[in-house]
Amino acid sequence: MCGPVRIGEGEVMIHDILPHRYDVSYRRTKVRETDTVLVYREDGLLCRMENGRIYYPSAGDIAGIFPEVYEKAEFLFRIDETDYYELLGEGISEFSGWIYRNKESLRRAKPLFLAYAGITGFQIHKWRMENRFCGCCKARMQAHERERAMQCPSCKRVVYPKICPSVIAAVTDKDRILLTKYADGHSSFKKYALVAGYVEVGESLEDTVRREVFEEVGLRVKNIRYYKSQPWGFTDSLLAGFFCEVDGTAEITMDREELSEAEWFDRKHVPAERSEAGISLTGEMIDVWRDTSVV
Repeated sequence: MCGPVRIGEGEVMIHDILPHRYDVSYRRTKVRETDTVLVYREDGLLCRMENGRIYYPSAGDIAGIFPEVYEKAEFLFRIDETDYYELLGEGISEFSGWIYRNKESLRRAKPLFLAYAGITGFQIHKWRMENRFCGCCKARMQAHERERAMQCPSCKRVVYPKICPSVIAAVTDKDRILLTKYADGHSSFKKYALVAGYVEVGESLEDTVRREVFEEVGLRVKNIRYYKSQPWGFTDSLLAGFFCEVDGTAEITMDREELSEAEWFDRKHVPAERSEAGISLTGEMIDVWRDTSVV
């Protein structure tokens, strides 16, 4: 089997925020007036958008309508010299141009490091909300004192953030690549993408590629080569990208419960409208394949 695919730098994905620096180190600190606060309500994030650029409120901005921010904001992470905190939005109304926008708007927001902050914060916030109570003894969970975790004060159970390993599979047949679209009942996302799926218990990443490709389009694959990974906070995932080749027939047998389309495209006819071309691993892999003959 060939080694990892190595092809330049590709496009900038949502987590590629250089020269900004993301520091995930956990701190039990109190929010300051100038710190950034990400306020979440269901799938919404309190922000302001101007000409495609996103802004978040500071603790000082929020304190005017919610003084409890200084006691209730929970530390998330640091980007450069700015600390980011999260706050549950129940009871915090839109004010002074700050409105709740669905997290999906972060797919198009600029600058990229602020879009990344918003979706990464949402992933941590969602995990905290889903673990307010212990799954063993039903006691209310508390934030761990020394690490990013929730701990039960009664039975001492510790729960860490949820990260779901997933694969992205670029299936090729000589000078063609396989692109798919989700079925209506499977996903609301309607652009072209690559075969993708979650890793099952007991599976390697390579076995997941083989299984997902066969389940979704009925193809066997070989020469599976790792490309790169990407954290994808929209689905709590850590994506691992692989290129692979058809092994045997290239005739597609599509799973119509998951997909609405599955087609082969040559390099000259890759659709312009496809999955997150500017920010996602899927989009980068399609572009890398289109622009080089290495894979």
